[in-house]
Amino acid sequence: MSSPQLRRQDRQLPDAEARALLVRAYSGRLGTVGADGWPYVVPLLHVFSGDEIGVHNTAVRGHLRENVERDARACFEVDEPVEVFDYGRFECDSGLAYRSAIAYGRIRIVDDRAAKSRFFDALLAKYGTGVPGRPKSFYPRLDDVTVYAIAMERITGKVCPLPPPAEQWPALDRTKSPNARP
Repeated sequence: MSSPQLRRQDRQLPDAEARALLVRAYSGRLGTVGADGWPYVVPLLHVFSGDEIGVHNTAVRGHLRENVERDARACFEVDEPVEVFDYGRFECDSGLAYRSAIAYGRIRIVDDRAAKSRFFDALLAKYGTGVPGRPKSFYPRLDDVTVYAIAMERITGKVCPLPPPAEQWPALDRTKSPNARP
């Protein structure tokens, strides 16, 4: 898989940190390619282990399932917004400190019931409430959901750190249009 170069090499997140972000991110966005060539993106809860991202959705055939069955190319994006900061004297001179990661790969439907149960065990280990007295590993509607697995082929990560106060406006003026007048 060819990989375009990150324009801002100074903001590249190391591979290990991008993977750690995939593990801890609360949710992400799955992108697939529609029959018409248009991207389709849906927010989903996920688990990441090794080089595979697991997600789930309804078993009812819809846009996502049709895309996956037609074209296995997919990407999965997660991010952590940190804080909006000002860098210049105009309101539009603002930036966002963040971390993000995008995993690219091939997506498939997981049909094996044992594998689907393992996915839900991992999902509930991450998102479950842990309320006592509720049966563990009991999935009566397992056939009503589709589990997808994305085999990650590459990952890119990006970080824009929050500048220290001394490097934010008004302490430092980094206005992009210095000759502009309001």
